[in-house]
Parts: sequence; C-alpha cells; structure tokens
Amino acid sequence: MIRDQGRSKTGGSAGTGRHTSPRTPRWSQWLPITGLAMVPLHTEAPSTAAVVVASVILIGCVIAAVHHGEIIAHKVGEPFGTLVLAGAVTVIEASLILAMMLSGSANPDLPRDTVFAAIMLILNGLVGGCLLMGGIRHGEQKFVLEGVNAALCVLAAMAILVLVLPGVATDAPATHYSPAQLSFTALVSTILYGTFIFVQTIRHRDYFLPEGTGDLAANAHAAPPSRRTVAASVFLLVASLVSVIFLAKALSGPVEAAVAAAALPRALVGILIASLVLAPESVAALRAARRNRLQTSLNLALGSALATIGLTIPVIAIAALASGWPLSLALDPESMTLLALSLGVAILSFGTGRTTILQGAVHLVLLAAYVFTTAT
Repeated sequence: MIRDQGRSKTGGSAGTGRHTSPRTPRWSQWLPITGLAMVPLHTEAPSTAAVVVASVILIGCVIAAVHHGEIIAHKVGEPFGTLVLAGAVTVIEASLILAMMLSGSANPDLPRDTVFAAIMLILNGLVGGCLLMGGIRHGEQKFVLEGVNAALCVLAAMAILVLVLPGVATDAPATHYSPAQLSFTALVSTILYGTFIFVQTIRHRDYFLPEGTGDLAANAHAAPPSRRTVAASVFLLVASLVSVIFLAKALSGPVEAAVAAAALPRALVGILIASLVLAPESVAALRAARRNRLQTSLNLALGSALATIGLTIPVIAIAALASGWPLSLALDPESMTLLALSLGVAILSFGTGRTTILQGAVHLVLLAAYVFTTAT
C-alpha cells in the first residue's frame, strides 16, 4: 500500500536491490498536531472563518490518517493492515455519535441514521466508486470470491438482525428499542463480527489476501518502514483521529443548523457524519482500486461496513442501556427496501469473482436513489 520510495538519494535502488524506508512527510506530522491545538479553541458559536479553517484542518487530518494507516498496514501486512483503518473508522464513528448524544444535540434516531448511511455509502458509493474506477483503468478486475462472499454473508445477517428484525418482530413495533432488543442486537453483532475477524485473520486468512496484480509486486519489494517510523505513525494516527473527532463535533452544530435552516430532513446529518468518518478508508480503497488491487479495496470497504455494525452498535447499545437513552434502530419500509436491494445487487455483482464498470455504475445509481429518497 506504500509506494516504493526506496529509490532515494541515500543510495537505495531497484537495480541494487537495496531499499530505504519511506520517510514521513512533514505535512502528515504537523496537520494532526495543528488539529489537536485547535481543540481548546472550540466555541459554541464559531464564526464563518473559524468553520472554514476547522474544515480545512479536518480534511487534512483525514488525509494524514490515511497516510499513517497505510504505513502501519504496510508493516503488519494483509489482511491485518485493512483492520487498522477499519478500527480507526469505528473509533471516529462511535466517539462522534456518543459525543453528540452526550451533548443532547442529537435525536434518538441519529445512531440508526448514521449506521444505515455508512452501510449504504460503503455498499453502493465506495464499492461502486472502486468498481467504476478500476473498470475504467483496467477493464476487468479479479478478487478472491471466498473472502468477499464471507464478508457479504456476515454483513447481510448483521444488517437484517440489527436494523430490521426487532422492528418487525412484534405486531405493534415500539418507537424505541427495549432493553432486551438492545441487548440482543449488541450480542449478535459482537458474535458475528468476532467470528468474521477470526476467519479473516487466522482460520482462512488466504481468502482475503490480494492476488499479484497491478503494482502489488512492486509494493512487495518496497522496504518495510522502520520501527521508529511505525511508532511515529501510530502516535500521529491517534492524533489525527482525535483531531477528527473533536473538530467534527465542533462542526456538527453549524451543520445541524444549516440542515434545519434549509428545511431538510435530519437524516441528512447522519449521511454527513458517515461521509466524514468514512473518508480515510474511502481514499485508501479508491487508491487501491486504481492500482488494480481490488481485493484490498473490498477488504477495506466491506470490513468497514462490518465494523460499523459489529463494533459501533454494541458500544452505542451499551451506552444507551447504561444511561437510559431512548434509542431506535429500526428502519422504515423505504429504507428496508433499499437495504435489501443493495445487498441483493452486491451478491450478484460479486458472484463471479470478476467485475467491470457495469457493476460500479449500478451501485452508484443505488447510492443516488438513497440520497434522493432521504433528501425528499
């Protein structure tokens, strides 16, 4: 995932077989630190200039998180590397939702809207973008069918059990989930996600390893980063994530106010939050697809969708049970239809182990349908 930067002025080259570890760019060091420095400057009513500056720094921190996540991933190798950004995305998402719930500015539907938005953005937007970009550049792309099928199997089960079943299990569904329903969703999410991680990293790890396509062979010869570089990247990745969380929380007020002023549905706030927290992994997945490494892209995308349910939902459910928050995760019929359609199309898209621009276009159309129905 890291380009071969061993051909440096220090003497390493492909011809000699000697490579040097890639250096950490200065911008990826000072952006997270700048983001942390801005946290104490947060005010309840930021000016327009402050919002613009915070937005620019936030985007920079997202890019820095991608960079440091890739350095760590290059060190630990696949498929463990893809878990780094998946875990990072989950930390951002769960922390942001909890922060907004604690501040009292969010409604009980915010976790559902955010989690459902993340699933739709990943399953249709990110996957569609990767398939379209890879198809345009490389024509037809291949991946390991067993690994993608395993991820889709778990994703379909978790999505239906958590977002659909509790809402239709009774004749008159309650507005909010009961403690028993919250406990059930947290339990099944944890069990399914834990089993998937065991299969991905231990039992059937080869299902998730990328094939030797694109520039993968070249990347394999890139010198792994040193321990010092990795340690610095771990610290800067954490700093980037903390900066994103606090800056996003600072910007959530102006965003909610803008949505309310435009008389738009509050569910759009969930889409905006999901878009923000998925940005690091989205950039990495699209870059991998462009390099003809579709397996890595799908590991990132589907792994993030699984982590969104398997890790975020239990955390939110436990917090709701402990604090007595009213919480509803049940989808309305329109959302259930879009979820079922998206899962069905994904199963068909990945049924042959090969993809083209056609599958990418179909997924992006489904994303457009989701955004349109949410905004109208």
